[in-house]
Amino acid sequence: MTDHVRDLEAVREATDRLLSAMDGRDDGSVAEPSLLPGWSRGHVLAHLSRNADALTNVLQGRPMYASSETRDSDIERDAPRPLGEQLADLRTSGAAFLAAASEPADWSRTVTLRNGVTDSASRIPFRRWVEIELHHVDLGTGYGLEDLPEEFVTRENDFLAERFAGHPDVPPTTAVTEDGRIWTTGGGSDGPPVTVRGTAPDILGWLCGRRDGSALTVDGGGLPTLPPL
Repeated sequence: MTDHVRDLEAVREATDRLLSAMDGRDDGSVAEPSLLPGWSRGHVLAHLSRNADALTNVLQGRPMYASSETRDSDIERDAPRPLGEQLADLRTSGAAFLAAASEPADWSRTVTLRNGVTDSASRIPFRRWVEIELHHVDLGTGYGLEDLPEEFVTRENDFLAERFAGHPDVPPTTAVTEDGRIWTTGGGSDGPPVTVRGTAPDILGWLCGRRDGSALTVDGGGLPTLPPL
């Protein structure tokens, strides 16, 4: 069972790490490219603030975003702001999310996310944790996949492996770490079974599209090409 209280504490800790990593940098660093194609660091920070607003909406029974166009235009609007404004916004929006999550609620209820995706309310804190951790990596401040908490890496690999399970373009795939952790995914195509071996962060990098998989070894065929998230 998902422990949303524990996940909310992880959200607090991850947010503090990200804010500390950006604190003290100059305004020029906001305009510098992030590790996400086409996005500056300002885009990443703006997205994180607006995502906090969006998940607060979900917790309080409102639509996550007014529309995809509004989501994108809000990020573009906020991306050029000075660093101080970016960090203040992230603190304020993040605190509002945590406050909404601290209110009495039925955490077993089903909520609706973007594009009609549904999930248990209890998983919303973990989804926020994912946003903060992976986009902290995307900021390119020296915080890499190997710096992510081990529990986070394991759970995000669980989530992504489940997401691609049965996908028609992904052959039956087993990902295995040196210490024996195993994830199975794919299985919707007629291709031969594939075994992928590597560290848990390298497997995560491949599953979430942030690494090309060159650090992984593959038995039974080529490294499967995963559909975009």
